[in-house]
Formats: sequence, structure tokens, C-alpha cells
Amino acid sequence: MVSRHAVMRVARPTDNLELLARMYCEGLGFEEIGSFSDHQGFDGVLVGHPHHHYHLEFTHHHGTFVGRAPTQDNLLVFYIPDDGEWQSQCRRMSEAGFIAVASFNPYWDECGKTFEDIDGYRVVLALRDWTA
Repeated sequence: MVSRHAVMRVARPTDNLELLARMYCEGLGFEEIGSFSDHQGFDGVLVGHPHHHYHLEFTHHHGTFVGRAPTQDNLLVFYIPDDGEWQSQCRRMSEAGFIAVASFNPYWDECGKTFEDIDGYRVVLALRDWTA
């Protein structure tokens, strides 16, 4: 019997469900892998890569205002060691509507670039390989 690897889902609310899902699909190359409407007052979109064990879930509760990210240090970090791939990914982020910003933690500016989405949440594209 083959064991299944754990799947990680990062979920967060938004006031901009469709736009946010589109930004992450276009900017990070994600695909919409699921969605739901009016599930006990919630709508949602799941985006991710079909071959990776993680995905993002964006939700909106009817009648609720979420607002912006609570801090400038709410980050998703992606390590991209190839310079050409990293530069291409940075261009896609800008084209998708992400805004390049100075990182709250200067470390991320030393090894990559930080982008902010429409809700103020940030994505770091680190130009390096991950090493423990």
C-alpha cells in the first residue's frame, strides 16, 4: 500500500475573491483546482499546482468585510534558484497586478523580491535554493 503525503492548505479570507484568485493563478502559475458557492454563507476558490502538495484557499463570507493584511510581514515565500526563471516569475507577478514593495524584513530584499497582493498580503520570490 502506498502512503499518501500530507497536503498543506493555507486559507485566508478576502473581499476580492475572483480578482485575488486570478492574480495568484497568473502571477505564480497556479491553477484553479476547486471552488464553492454559498456553503453556509461562504464562497471560495482553491488554487494550486496539481503536482505539488500545497494549495491556497481564498474565501469570502457573505456580508463580512475583511480588510487588508494585519501586518506587512504576512508572507508566502517561494525559493527559485535559477536566475532566468526567477526573473521571468517576477515579471509574471507584476503583469498579474502584484506590486513590488520593500520587504518589512530587510533579509528578503537581500536575496529576492517582495510583492504585495490586492489585500496587502505579501509573496517573496527568493533567488536562492532552500537549504535547511
